[in-house]
Amino acid sequence: MRRRIGRRSGAALAVAAFGILSGCGGASRPIKYYQLSLPGVIAPATTTPPVPVTIVVRRLLASTLYRDRRLVYSVGNQQMGTYEYERWVGPPSELIQGVFLGELRASGHYSGVYTPEGKAGGDYALHGRLYEFAEHDSGSNLVARLTMDLELSDTQTGATVWRRYYTHDEPVSAKTVPDVVAALDRNVQLAANDVAAGLEQYFATHPIK
Repeated sequence: MRRRIGRRSGAALAVAAFGILSGCGGASRPIKYYQLSLPGVIAPATTTPPVPVTIVVRRLLASTLYRDRRLVYSVGNQQMGTYEYERWVGPPSELIQGVFLGELRASGHYSGVYTPEGKAGGDYALHGRLYEFAEHDSGSNLVARLTMDLELSDTQTGATVWRRYYTHDEPVSAKTVPDVVAALDRNVQLAANDVAAGLEQYFATHPIK
């Protein structure tokens, strides 16, 4: 997919140069936008009462690269770049926050799940750092990589009560941007399920008194 980027950049420069020489701008290439799948908002029917706590889901900390909306790719372990005409509808850290929020709400396990904007306090805060959310080309295979560090903190004491380091390479079915996006989406859903299961297990073994 790197070779396509090179051709696209060259084409963009060629169009710009032609516009300057001819005195009129060429038609710009349309930008394509992508979004992540959001979990259902209806909690499953259950006779088990929710855990009497509220959780605030904060946006993940991230480098400048992941606060931008352009899709990111990496080649090997050092080189990284972005697609110019394929973008997320919002910064990845914000989109992942929305998926986690929806997953925990849909579980029905808690008295309330909010964003910091929707709830001033909260008993616990889910937060962390996003390290990688990108198409990764090792030369032998193409994957959608997601790596992040997550914590659940007690907002009263500030103590970290639960932690999860998540890293996973989801296979990409074909070498196109939509296929990469689909694999990244699957990876985020897997992470959300992992987080939901981890928090459920924590509160099951640490009942609220």
